[in-house]
Amino acid sequence: MNRWGKGLLIAALVGVVGMAFRVSWNALRDVATATGADETAATLYPFVVDGLMALALVATLVLTGDARRFALRVLAAYTLASLVLNYVHGLVPELHDKVVDWGRLADWDPANWALVLLATSLPVGSIYFGSDLVAKVLHHRPIEHSTTTPNQDQSSETYVNRSTADLEVSAPAPITPPLAPAELEAAPAVSLVKSTDRVPVGVVAAESTRPRRATGRVPDVARSSQPARTADQLLIEARSATADWTDRELTAEGIRKAVRTSPAKARVLRETLRAEREQAAGTAEAVAA
Repeated sequence: MNRWGKGLLIAALVGVVGMAFRVSWNALRDVATATGADETAATLYPFVVDGLMALALVATLVLTGDARRFALRVLAAYTLASLVLNYVHGLVPELHDKVVDWGRLADWDPANWALVLLATSLPVGSIYFGSDLVAKVLHHRPIEHSTTTPNQDQSSETYVNRSTADLEVSAPAPITPPLAPAELEAAPAVSLVKSTDRVPVGVVAAESTRPRRATGRVPDVARSSQPARTADQLLIEARSATADWTDRELTAEGIRKAVRTSPAKARVLRETLRAEREQAAGTAEAVAA
């Protein structure tokens, strides 16, 4: 609806409400006079009842949630009260000419008491409910909606309208098996029995263009007290240390502790000593035979 149509609708609503208020004016004024109100109070009485109905209607349009439901209850209660008073005004013709007894709205006492209580309690209720509704409207914070552009709305609507068959089915990515770790080449077995006195020929240290920083002379305390031993020397020490050992006691760990060498060299020494013992045992058997 455009702006002109909204303005016309609001004007029509104001006109209908104004005419309805004028129709209800006489009934509420006469009821107020019958309950003891003076001329000024009787004139203002319709504003108290129907005016709060208009306030509750506006609050209903503004508020949300529980506050909106409260405004709807106030609007319904005062609408019903105004309807009852207008109905009583139509049933009692004496109210039109102001000849009815003061404080008398019905011949049956219980009904009269209820109607007088209703008519006199509406102004007090207007003060309470009207103040509460105004406070709720002033403290109300509208919910902010995220603004979307027309292109976004159109794209989202197009995406929703597409059927499942039109959607592209993405093929699952192929699962590649994990690469097997490359097998390491077996390190060549180094025999410590062979002599290591030969120096390889043709090995030349790579020349570096960067000048080396002088590190100074290594102190004697930091140097190892035990000189480097050759494979033959290690083998001789191992033979003497394990001469009285049994084959079960001949282990790499025992040899390592006895001659104080590395685990790799200790294993080589163990295999060498075992081979020598087997060879000696075979020779002894051959001689005995």
